Amino acid sequence: MSEGPFIGDDGALSGLRVLELGNFIAAPSAGRLLADFGADVVKIERPVGGDELRRWRLHAGDTSLLFRVMNRNKRSVTLDLRTDEGRSLCLDLIRTCDVVLENFRPGTLERWGLGPEVIRRVNAGAVLVRISGYGQSGPYRDRPGFGGVAEALGGLRNLTGFPDRAPTRVGISIADQIAGLYAVIGALMALHRRERDGHGDTVDVALHESVYSLMESLVPDFDAYGVVRERAGSALPGVVPSNTYRCADGKYAVISGNGDAIYRRLMVLVGRRDLADDPALADNAGREPRAAELDEAIGSWTATLPCADVLTALEGASVPAGPIYTAADILGDPHYRARGMHERHLVAVTADEKAEVTFPGVVPRFENRPGATRWLGPELGEHTDEVLAALGVSTARLAELRARGVL
Repeated sequence: MSEGPFIGDDGALSGLRVLELGNFIAAPSAGRLLADFGADVVKIERPVGGDELRRWRLHAGDTSLLFRVMNRNKRSVTLDLRTDEGRSLCLDLIRTCDVVLENFRPGTLERWGLGPEVIRRVNAGAVLVRISGYGQSGPYRDRPGFGGVAEALGGLRNLTGFPDRAPTRVGISIADQIAGLYAVIGALMALHRRERDGHGDTVDVALHESVYSLMESLVPDFDAYGVVRERAGSALPGVVPSNTYRCADGKYAVISGNGDAIYRRLMVLVGRRDLADDPALADNAGREPRAAELDEAIGSWTATLPCADVLTALEGASVPAGPIYTAADILGDPHYRARGMHERHLVAVTADEKAEVTFPGVVPRFENRPGATRWLGPELGEHTDEVLAALGVSTARLAELRARGVL
């Protein structure tokens, strides 16, 4: 690419230039992953208010820690893309970038004069990554779509929770973040292809399809055999035994004893050699119809011991198991610390006070050229002047545009 207002780094994606036009979770989560590994990600925000995520789960100040997490390592530039000057400056940035990320409703970029055809005219090699609720085509294309709706349409909500209660959601924005991962995968695939033919491409990621892609054999099992999966609480239907079991101290252990050899070791450990030796239970097909019986056997054993003792015994028997962690448990866990997953950064915790706060580390881990948190999510417009100055915009012009609300 040509020289421009982007900066370098020594990460695995050093030299990759990304323009992020999205807000909330989906596109920003993709931009964060690229930025974590050295890509220079310039995030465009509205001059007034910026990304709405800045005020989600806000506890103090004017920028949430959620925003700080999701937008670390990015540079914030304010531009009003509804104005001619804002669009012109945006196109100047697109000329020098490799990837454009966006998660607006389909048609929004086109209405702003920033659609794929315009992008291709100014930069034929740019990869345009588009994330939306329902994708860029199809009868639902123009519907508003958020992650929670995508979880429902993709089949996840119907399987989440207990059968005698309403469907529940996972406690995070999982659809948006899955879509963000697919966006990164699609971008890297398109960049790899560009190495061969020199042309950019458009990556179309739909939130509901991202969820649906993780639903394993949900639809094939129904289509072939009429099997209707239902909510099953903490168990994993068809995989036995695998469940959550209450211990004597009221805590819970997640135990996965569904491997054939693992199952036998587990039954011996819980004092049920009769179940360990039963030939009818030697494989998962035989165990599945007797899931309730096996859960009762395991639960009767865990109910006699504190959770820590249960987990120690299971580790000794080489049975996969673990506790259900809270945030406090994660903070205190030595394995998280040993692998560098707790990073301390100075942030505002009240309007008048700053303190060091723990943030999650970078995933995945690389032996060479690893990712890193160079800075947390920036202040609104923190990098506007330096980025636009690199495009040749003068100080006087910056002041004029800011006075008119373009910046």
